[in-house]
Amino acid sequence: MIQRTEYTTIIAGPCAVESFEQMDTVCNTLSRLGLTHLRGGCFKPRTKCDTFRGLGVEGLAIMSEMRRKYGLTIITEVRDTKHLDLVAETADIIQIGAKSMFDNDLLLACGELKKTIVLKRNFAATVKELVSAAEFISSKGNDDIILCERGIRTFETNTRFTLDLCGVAWLKQNTNFPIIIDPSHAMGLAYGVPDLARASVAMGIDGLMLEIHPEPSKALSDARQQLDMKQFEQLYSSLIPIAQSIGKNLI
Repeated sequence: MIQRTEYTTIIAGPCAVESFEQMDTVCNTLSRLGLTHLRGGCFKPRTKCDTFRGLGVEGLAIMSEMRRKYGLTIITEVRDTKHLDLVAETADIIQIGAKSMFDNDLLLACGELKKTIVLKRNFAATVKELVSAAEFISSKGNDDIILCERGIRTFETNTRFTLDLCGVAWLKQNTNFPIIIDPSHAMGLAYGVPDLARASVAMGIDGLMLEIHPEPSKALSDARQQLDMKQFEQLYSSLIPIAQSIGKNLI
């Protein structure tokens, strides 16, 4: 699991698993940089019903192959309890997305698993509500929980959401859970992700989740917020001295 240590774990991958070739390109980059945590959606909860909702079981099979080939830790989202057993068979770390944060049945079911759970904050939830959702999971015996800030809805409309670093500071002070930040979903636009990522690492967080894609313009979901491989490598290089300046190392 990701723990509160001297390390900041980099978690990167596309919004959605689309093909073997796509994921192989991403994983080759991660492996070359010495990174070990791959994210990718297979069951995608979407706002609009006519958008790509993931490859499902086929996507999980691709993720499994990436783990076998590159030795990566796999993080993927569970959409609802119907798919939980399938996802749990593949994922090393299970993500509960922002749209599912209030799904009590899903939270309780994840609490019965012996798996690390990443719980994303709903865009309309307070930090205390996020912690309450985590308590649903832990009430069933699973305390292996990571909290994820990914932006909240405010009056601002020029960005997708607003990254709540104040909320992150509160969580660091008032909880013992590891905390990761997802600037890709917060900004919703690739050009702003690197600056938000750098600010996040400077806070001494436990992990950073980034969306990357070999050809973002052709991505089947969240195309505007994903970094290409070159942009990701440049960002990663810029994060190293920031982490080191506060006594952290990137892994």
